[in-house]
Amino acid sequence: MAPLAVIAADDTAVLAADDRRSWQLIFVAAFITILAVALVSQVLMLQWRSWFPGAESTKSLTGGVRAAVSSFMSQLI
Repeated sequence: MAPLAVIAADDTAVLAADDRRSWQLIFVAAFITILAVALVSQVLMLQWRSWFPGAESTKSLTGGVRAAVSSFMSQLI
């Protein structure tokens, strides 16, 4: 594989598609993990929103999970 400085313009589109796919996989894995924690916490009547940054002020389960995953993803950059 060529160093990044030598990659042609055609290959940058491939790298961008690979990066996009990687971010999508990380998002889906994080969403499923946080959703599982939130569902178990809801069943056990625990206040799970305070455990995840970004989810504190949301009202719905999916909204809280989405906010928590977005906060998590912003820390990866």
